[in-house]
Amino acid sequence: MEIFGFEITRKQDELRAIEVSTAPSFVPPVEDDGTPVIQQQPGGFISGGAYGSYIDMEGGIKNEVGLITRYREISLIPECDSAIEDIVNECITSDSQDKIVSLDMGDVKLSDSIKTKIHNEFNHILALMKFNQNSHEIFRKWYVDGRVYFHKVVDAKKPKGGIVDLRNIDPIKIKKVRNIEKERDPKTKVERISAIEEFFVFNDKGFDKSSAAEGNTVRIAPEAVTYTTSGLLDYTKNVVIGYLHKALKTANQLSMMEDALVIYRISRAPERRIFYIDVGNLPKAKAEQYLADVMNRYKNKLVYNADTGEIKDDRKHMSMLEDFWLPRREGGRGTEITTLPGGQNLADIDDIEYFKKKLYQSLNVPSSRMEADNGFNMGRASEISRDELKFNKFTNRLQKKFGRVFTDILKTQLVLKEIVTGEEFDKFKDFLLYDYATDNHFTELKDAEILRERLDTLSQAADYVGKYYSDEYVRKYILRQTEEDIRIIDQQIKDEGGNEEGGNEDDDDFGGF
Repeated sequence: MEIFGFEITRKQDELRAIEVSTAPSFVPPVEDDGTPVIQQQPGGFISGGAYGSYIDMEGGIKNEVGLITRYREISLIPECDSAIEDIVNECITSDSQDKIVSLDMGDVKLSDSIKTKIHNEFNHILALMKFNQNSHEIFRKWYVDGRVYFHKVVDAKKPKGGIVDLRNIDPIKIKKVRNIEKERDPKTKVERISAIEEFFVFNDKGFDKSSAAEGNTVRIAPEAVTYTTSGLLDYTKNVVIGYLHKALKTANQLSMMEDALVIYRISRAPERRIFYIDVGNLPKAKAEQYLADVMNRYKNKLVYNADTGEIKDDRKHMSMLEDFWLPRREGGRGTEITTLPGGQNLADIDDIEYFKKKLYQSLNVPSSRMEADNGFNMGRASEISRDELKFNKFTNRLQKKFGRVFTDILKTQLVLKEIVTGEEFDKFKDFLLYDYATDNHFTELKDAEILRERLDTLSQAADYVGKYYSDEYVRKYILRQTEEDIRIIDQQIKDEGGNEEGGNEDDDDFGGF
């Protein structure tokens, strides 16, 4: 089968040298992308196909497609949607005037000209993704589904022009597959990995059993697709799970508790009457007939229509939720009407609040955010709760994991435009940092408080500088200035001192004139 998309190829000798490593292994590389491993006997790779990873979640979810579908369903529950919006809003600040995300290459050892080109290509990638306009939706899709796919569209006639478009792919319609080829070591008689092949399989109808047979399947080269997961993997089933996985059970329980509460209120809210009808010694059939006649007598409602002159029986039979009609035999009390009281604990929703709080905890969102009367603290950073601090660290991890989308696309762009080679990019890719815009007000307050605390500490240690502490120690460990900060600040102080002297001389000359 012909493979779709472009490939960044190497010479066959170099490729084989990479496949057959000088340090062979008997297990395939383990990654957090949940790619199913298909073992191939010596003789060649298989041509392709769809291979599912299965997980049983309380008997309801049987495959990866069902898992993604379930994530999308619970994301529409109001409480889940509110928690997801809190997370996405913390990670992506859409109302910022600055760039939502920027590339930081301070620790990358490259020339300034190369860094400038990389920055320009990164901005081009953001423009292709329309990230400044659709960042909230893109990040939310990745968070809910637990994975995201982008097709890197390249003009086959002008590959050096780089990526011309980036298109999002529905995770239900695409799957990554890894084929491995093993050979038996003649000395140890142990099978070891001799070659690995990875590719993507796309089906326009999806990979669920009902529609996969009707769709068209195509193999896609791995370089043509960017694939980033949540980083969470169920190692027992080798399937990628999303951040909503922990909330599946709790969301089901919350929905059932809310439904049960509504049913209970409907069935127990009204006060119902109980009619005990004395039937004497009548036989059973006649007693039932007599009871029915009494019921109809009380429920009978004759309505006169003034337009037609007709008299209509507009009886409305009461449901069992309103009245009970019970026969009473001779010897007991006579006809009696009593009242069955309604539910007395209709205002008790402690169970609902418990599962709502548990749902927020399963999503790593502070439960205090669900309380409407709990305002946002804009004061000292020391007053921020422990839950908010943990939530901030959680959102920072999400930003770093999502940054792998940019890294993969940037690598393809730089290699196609021959700015750097793939090997050179792999050497410095771990030093690439992505700075996401933050809430300006909170950041300013936090930075101002940190600076104030450092200056207070500096004023207390000023008497000991030169005796117990050196200037370098104060700048590094009290003011927390990096070597780059020290160099820049010293140069600024030197320049400002020179300008000051020059300015005084000019003033004197002007005054003399």
